[in-house]
Amino acid sequence: MPSNLEYYRERWDNAKVRFDLSYGMFDDEKLVGFIINGIDKRNGDIIAFNTGTGVIPEHRGKKIVKSIYEYALKDLKQNGITKCSLEVIKENVIAIKSYESIGFKKCKNYKCFKGKIHIEDKRSIELNEIDYTIFDMINLPNQECYSWDNHKNSIKDGNYRYFEVLKDQIPESYFVINPVNGYLAQFDLLNQNESGWCHLFLGIQSICKTVKINNVDETLLDKLNYLNSIDLNNIVDQYEMELKI
Repeated sequence: MPSNLEYYRERWDNAKVRFDLSYGMFDDEKLVGFIINGIDKRNGDIIAFNTGTGVIPEHRGKKIVKSIYEYALKDLKQNGITKCSLEVIKENVIAIKSYESIGFKKCKNYKCFKGKIHIEDKRSIELNEIDYTIFDMINLPNQECYSWDNHKNSIKDGNYRYFEVLKDQIPESYFVINPVNGYLAQFDLLNQNESGWCHLFLGIQSICKTVKINNVDETLLDKLNYLNSIDLNNIVDQYEMELKI
């Protein structure tokens, strides 16, 4: 876990955290467990996304997260929230069972990657850098497949740069990246063709050779197949879980 407070300030700002709709459990005046919620309207629901959960070690095993949610769900509903969602690592069986006991159900499967891009190709790639205003007006594919932190509403205030990859001066694909740490928030083809993925990652490689990619939806087979073909490391798999309230 990062210890830099600025990391959390930036991340929680981007995730649209509302502290008035986040919750903690206290032992006397000591915080022993918490749920930090980002709030936003997406796909017709007003969602409370759990962007951070914690319980201090000596209080684990006491169903504190479940108790917090029992209180929070009523309060969230009174404040117009229609759905809760969260992400959990697939290997964290204890947490998954806890969330399922509250009523959460698995709704998406995600894969996370990182590594150095190795594409030996000498062709020149034309990039066009744009700002968020133009990016937001493009008819972008698969937006429903992006996780909370990678959604357009979350990345717009982050430290990202937006690029189109052009072929014959026509946008063929796009990507959104933080060039400081190589975090690739969004990337996809705008026009399907055999060499599109190669062109796209040649463009990405020209900005950052080492990348980190969180939460690629497992239904996007072409995207996953290409990531595997360039030997990026699949570092962890996650579920997205949701609960209608």
